[in-house]
Amino acid sequence: MNRLRAVNLKTVDGNFYEYNFLQFFFHPRFFLFNCLFNLPKKFPSFLAQLVVLLAIADRADALAVEEATIADAQAAFLSGQMTSRQLVTEYLERIDAYDQKGPYINSIINLNPNVLAEADALDEKLKRTGKLSGPLHGIPVLVKDCIDAVGMPMTSGFQGWKNYFPPSDAPLVAKIKAAGGIVIGKASLSEFTNGGGDNINSVLPGYARNPYNTAFATGGSSGGTGASIAANFAMVGVGTDTGGSVRMPAAHNALAGLRPTVGLISRTGIQPNNSVRDTAGPMARTVTDMAHLLDAMVGIDKKDEATSRSKGHIAKTYVTSLKRDALKGARLGVLRQVFTDKVTDPRIIKHFEQTLNELRSAGAEIVDTFVVPEIEGLPRAPQTPARRKADMIKFLADHPGIPYPSPQAMADSKLAHPLHQPGLEMVAASGDPESDPATIKGLETEATYRTAFTKAMDEGKIDAVIFPTWAQLPVVNGDRNTQVMTDEPNPKGGVTGLSSSLTFVGSTLQWPALSVPSGYLGQGLPVGLQILGRAWDESKIISYAYAYEQATHYRRPPASTPPLTIATIH
Repeated sequence: MNRLRAVNLKTVDGNFYEYNFLQFFFHPRFFLFNCLFNLPKKFPSFLAQLVVLLAIADRADALAVEEATIADAQAAFLSGQMTSRQLVTEYLERIDAYDQKGPYINSIINLNPNVLAEADALDEKLKRTGKLSGPLHGIPVLVKDCIDAVGMPMTSGFQGWKNYFPPSDAPLVAKIKAAGGIVIGKASLSEFTNGGGDNINSVLPGYARNPYNTAFATGGSSGGTGASIAANFAMVGVGTDTGGSVRMPAAHNALAGLRPTVGLISRTGIQPNNSVRDTAGPMARTVTDMAHLLDAMVGIDKKDEATSRSKGHIAKTYVTSLKRDALKGARLGVLRQVFTDKVTDPRIIKHFEQTLNELRSAGAEIVDTFVVPEIEGLPRAPQTPARRKADMIKFLADHPGIPYPSPQAMADSKLAHPLHQPGLEMVAASGDPESDPATIKGLETEATYRTAFTKAMDEGKIDAVIFPTWAQLPVVNGDRNTQVMTDEPNPKGGVTGLSSSLTFVGSTLQWPALSVPSGYLGQGLPVGLQILGRAWDESKIISYAYAYEQATHYRRPPASTPPLTIATIH
């Protein structure tokens, strides 16, 4: 594919000319393209045309960034077809054209001011050595803006932190850079990572728009990452997931997104929501690229005690598990317990039946219905204000100089989004999680879930559990937090947690779960299949997702952010 198919040029004689790069067979230097944006108003017509033709001919030989993969980009680097600077520049042009203009995706809070210099350094290293510097060499990565990255503010969507620059990279960011990745910018999010059932609500920069239909929500809280990667503003992205904040926006934006086992990836340098469940996760347009990014993110961090549990469980690479026939013979349990009459959209259930047939066709053995009796009637374990307060105090202590350096100061500032201000005040007023009844009960409930799922999966010889990523389609932007999230109390007396947030199952278990595109419903809105595995089963569920992806190929780019053409020059 070629990025630029044609260009219209308005010259000083008032005429328009259309040029198609296929008419030209010469290959001038790439810099000539930039001349297009610096032509004097009185530039002679024939010279203006010449510059355009040279630029187009050069671009005709370059990689098309729309839907390009890591493998595509690195092959282009090695062949000399494209440099990292050129790749970054193309993404910056797309961001400039579509994030705050046109469809106004509004998915990015800040861009890295040093991104081109970092790309130049990688290009020079490749030129000098003839080798890629790492598995992510030259790859632009967008990072959710609750994660520390040097040179850019860490706002978490809170206007009180809009000018706070962290002193160091979060370990996962440092790992991405060590693998050769380039952090191109910080993606928008729901303030303080408080994902709503609809969209991402924050003052900075406001809610993002779903590129598949900009009237609809992206999902949260990693909605900025989801929308930007879907719109081809970077190659891959990093989100965080406490209750579903990677998987929901992955489903709503036709991406592959993984919530790994808690402890596989360091949480140091990430604004916390609930340290028992919090984790970062990779998001990408393909399962392969998601696996490549995961490879760069995993590892033990002495500052995050949870990562010590991953010792002996980290795969050398998650890419080698990608096999087209991985679903053959896999026993997949269908968790229909997550469907409730009041909450689940019938279109989601009907579409899921189609997904089951696709999985059968790919060789999977569908165990329908798989039941976990012990979870009936259990309340959804809460993410308590007490736990969040303790986690936030620790985070703030590790960030000297941060404005509003305590939960109370943050609440007193009144700078939070109106939807999040009451919750912030509850956090500030809460006590010690070690003696908080709700926190203690929540931990007991989570332990019950793990015991129940382990028993049911073992007895049924289940390799993985499957169900939709979300029980409803994205809602219209502005319809904020009005989705029905909890069904009526069930006959056994407990308030069921089996609601539209189907992602809560993996979060409660603290096990790996991912979303992979499974089609489109309604007004062209993406939906996802969720695959849940046991602790440390990332390789297994990634292999199943890859096999399903290769059998169906549901991912397609959104029409709202098409390939760029050169703007008319006056």
